[in-house]
Amino acid sequence: MRIPHSKPFLPPDEDYAALIREIRENGWLTNHGPLVQRFEKEAAEFLGVPRISFLSSGTSGLQCALRTLPRGGEIITTPFSYVATAGTVYWEGFTPVFADIDPNTLCLCPEKAEEKFTPNTRAVLATHVYGLPADTRALGALARDRGVPVMYDAAHCFGVKTNGKSLLAEGDISILSTHATKVFHTANGGMAVCANPEDQDRIDRFRNFGHDGPNRFDGPGINAKNSEFHAALGLAMLPYAGEILDRRRAQWKRYADLLGDVPGIRILSIPENTEHNGAYFPLLGLSPERAGKIIDALAAAGIEARRYFSPSLNKIDYMKGDACPISEAAADSVFCLPLYHTLSADSQEEIAERVRKLI
Repeated sequence: MRIPHSKPFLPPDEDYAALIREIRENGWLTNHGPLVQRFEKEAAEFLGVPRISFLSSGTSGLQCALRTLPRGGEIITTPFSYVATAGTVYWEGFTPVFADIDPNTLCLCPEKAEEKFTPNTRAVLATHVYGLPADTRALGALARDRGVPVMYDAAHCFGVKTNGKSLLAEGDISILSTHATKVFHTANGGMAVCANPEDQDRIDRFRNFGHDGPNRFDGPGINAKNSEFHAALGLAMLPYAGEILDRRRAQWKRYADLLGDVPGIRILSIPENTEHNGAYFPLLGLSPERAGKIIDALAAAGIEARRYFSPSLNKIDYMKGDACPISEAAADSVFCLPLYHTLSADSQEEIAERVRKLI
């Protein structure tokens, strides 16, 4: 039996079908229709934030976020993330400047970020790696002292809280992904959460060609809107979001209990006062060669483990940056075990036993 790395949760057919009937009846498929408006309201309430902007993807959210900045210059960012983070910086005409990561959290290191500031720095863009929080206090203070915003690639952070507050509320702008591989999804999509209502308004215009009303435009924009069908899936998913989060946290804990005493590997710690969402279960600490052999052996047994994230982004040719040895070492050795809603306890035990024997 094949065990994939991830598999999307899907709500009952009848829940989604009822919403599709609404779309048929009102004939409104896109352009900020009633289901998108309802989903934005209900998702914001669930997440505990004042407002969200529902977008076509997390990547388009990052594009819109970067468009709030003066054009050109440098963005200090992390090399340990999916390529979309720094790739969007490059795509939008900025220079990604990579600062190394904290070895304990794998998130952007504030001290290393501070070393990278120049007069051309426009913002700091950090990632909450695996949905676990970056040092928001230190990064926020650093950005404020230098007079630039701090933004977060919060792709993995649906339902994550720190000190009882949504992690999405940290920083000036946070971008969440609702891609099919995420804990909560809308097949494809993303959300923007802004501290400043004016930034939220600007992102709403950016996602709709710059429209500021019928036949009025307030600067350029792109088509980063999402459809009624994606909003319908999100609305059908929301009643199950609490159950999904509870199950992922329990699955994460089961892996930690099964593998916590295996010598030679490291499991990331959940920071104090953090309510995580069990987005990923990474294993660290092995040599690149050993990690590669374990991934291959698991694949031969029908178990898909994946390298998140590899390569370290500072090694990619088109945006190559300074050496980041901590990120490079992590990218060469990390692998994430399968984790999804319907993964059974028996399957987790089988995976953990194989990993234990291979190590």
